[in-house]
Amino acid sequence: MRRILVTAALPYSNGSIHLGHLLEHIQTDIWVRFQKLSGNECYFICAEDTHGTATMIGAEEAGVPPEIWVEELRQQHIADFDAFAIGHDNYYTTHSPENEHFAREIYTKLKDNDAIYTANVEQLYDTEKELFLADRYVRGTCPRCGAEDQPGDNCDNCGATYAATELKNPRSAHTNATPVLRSSTHYFFNLPKFEDFLRSWTESGTVRPEIANKLKEWLDGGMKAWDISRDAPYFGFRIPDTDDKYFYVWLDAPMGYMASFQNWCDRAGINFDDFWNKDSQAEVHHFIGKDIVNFHALFWPAVLHCAGYRTPTSVRVHGMITVNGEKMSKSRGTFINASTFHEVLDPDTLRYYYGARLNASMADIDVSFEDFVSRVNSDLIGKFVNIPSRCANFLQRHFDSILSTKLVLPELYEEFAAKQQLIEDLYEEGETSKVVREVMTLADRANQYIANNPPWELAKTSGREQEVQAVCTMAINLFRTLCVYLKPIVPGLVSRSEQYLNAGELKWNDVNEPLLGHQLAPFKRLMSRIDLKQINKIINASRDTSTGDSDNQQSNSEKIELAEFQKVDLRVAQIENASVVEGADKLLKLELKVGTESRTVFAGIRSAYEPADLIGRFVVVVANLKPRKMRFGTSEGMVLAAGPGDKDIFLLSPDEGAVTGMEVS
Repeated sequence: MRRILVTAALPYSNGSIHLGHLLEHIQTDIWVRFQKLSGNECYFICAEDTHGTATMIGAEEAGVPPEIWVEELRQQHIADFDAFAIGHDNYYTTHSPENEHFAREIYTKLKDNDAIYTANVEQLYDTEKELFLADRYVRGTCPRCGAEDQPGDNCDNCGATYAATELKNPRSAHTNATPVLRSSTHYFFNLPKFEDFLRSWTESGTVRPEIANKLKEWLDGGMKAWDISRDAPYFGFRIPDTDDKYFYVWLDAPMGYMASFQNWCDRAGINFDDFWNKDSQAEVHHFIGKDIVNFHALFWPAVLHCAGYRTPTSVRVHGMITVNGEKMSKSRGTFINASTFHEVLDPDTLRYYYGARLNASMADIDVSFEDFVSRVNSDLIGKFVNIPSRCANFLQRHFDSILSTKLVLPELYEEFAAKQQLIEDLYEEGETSKVVREVMTLADRANQYIANNPPWELAKTSGREQEVQAVCTMAINLFRTLCVYLKPIVPGLVSRSEQYLNAGELKWNDVNEPLLGHQLAPFKRLMSRIDLKQINKIINASRDTSTGDSDNQQSNSEKIELAEFQKVDLRVAQIENASVVEGADKLLKLELKVGTESRTVFAGIRSAYEPADLIGRFVVVVANLKPRKMRFGTSEGMVLAAGPGDKDIFLLSPDEGAVTGMEVS
């Protein structure tokens, strides 16, 4: 029996779990479920990634302490993962006593091994906010192409990368103030010191060849020391022997794997050192996206090696996702949260679709909704679920749902069972798309067997009852074998199938022994077909019309009847106050007077209007729009505006003599 510790990348505490998070966590969960199904001792550990300026600002905007902010998000994330049957053994937090212990202990070991030094760094500083600005909080003109309103690390227009200090006309995203350069002492991890170790480690089979080649490019290009500190104010752990220096989030975040596991060990009675000691014979596997390979395959193993801990057995890297061939978009409704999806569709449908697309490479995956609907209906409904659906009624009606005592065609059953080793190898390598291909080929064989021996035809002839039972028994046993093979991918669907089979939870080796002379439970529908109407419902629920994005041009939007439009309650409102939304480039916070009622609305008009110019202005507002909770607060309506975007956004304004609360016709 193998002893295995598995981790997925830690979701950051800045929003909901979405399709991108689910790709990685479903991939990891499938691998973990296979290991457990095979009888290995396997633990799936994760945590909320809590530290950093973004968390501090988000909590400040929400008006709550950061500790409360991150815990509320952690609980939301746990609920989302649970809905998709993602079975973390422990989903903890990086803001924990265990993580502070490891951060301080490992830092001390790095320092004792002469891997830490200090140097002065010049950074942009917001004198109004009294805060050193991370790159994401600096906006300005691209030094290469001249595009305006670009972030402090790379240009969205031309793709150039640069330092925030190179931006022309820089401004703080927090206050719009012009930042100044200030010098500060920072702490650095001397990564180049471990170049020889990293060359050996990255070529030892811990990562796939294409990842090793990419890492070699970085190694050959000359590694730089890693800045592991940030200045106060900062939400995180203070560096020992300092008053105003904190560990950079990317130093203590991967230590969250160790901290979460330590927390689990303390509760489950497991020996932590069995897995993390440098001489450990256990396995540690990290599942991550390709955008954070450098942290997990260069910085992290170097830190562990220097601190005297074992390094990962493997780092398994997947690609990013697009939706219908494009980047996920809130305005198009393709930036889909987990909660929105599972309110409409069975989460196993997404697990299956991801399983059918994932492999061991880091190739990107496109989620095509038409392909999604077609594949789920064709494979899960038309092939897999179709097998018991075609037989259950005959067994129940004529044989009290009792199977025959022997197989009529044992060689066909052996053909299915013989695929076990191949499927086992494919799961181990992370080639779930090939697992699905093999299973659906077998499902075709099972359905062909039923078609060649149709029980509905056999039942019409008197004296052939035993043949009906034999055919159905054969088909149910083929279905049971497929259940075993698919159990890591669609655990909910297989759980419902196990209830029908009425023989307890399926184990990996159950394929070696057929189910005979056994009474099945009454058959219930295992899964329903899906259609594009359900997808459209998800998209409409996900669409964010407040962003002001230029991609919010829906040329083929659904037509509505006049009666539907008449439900919209348009009223005159006066803007009593307007302010910039910190951390949101396109939003203004508007405080409106609608009759005698006060409302808050977030509007994506910042590029066209200065807040002070809007105070006292009359606007038209959708007054009966359902309030929408945003990261910055709750928006209680929608202000009407039109235009192509950027500076050309025009508010729809009534006559100056209008009365607030008056209906607009």
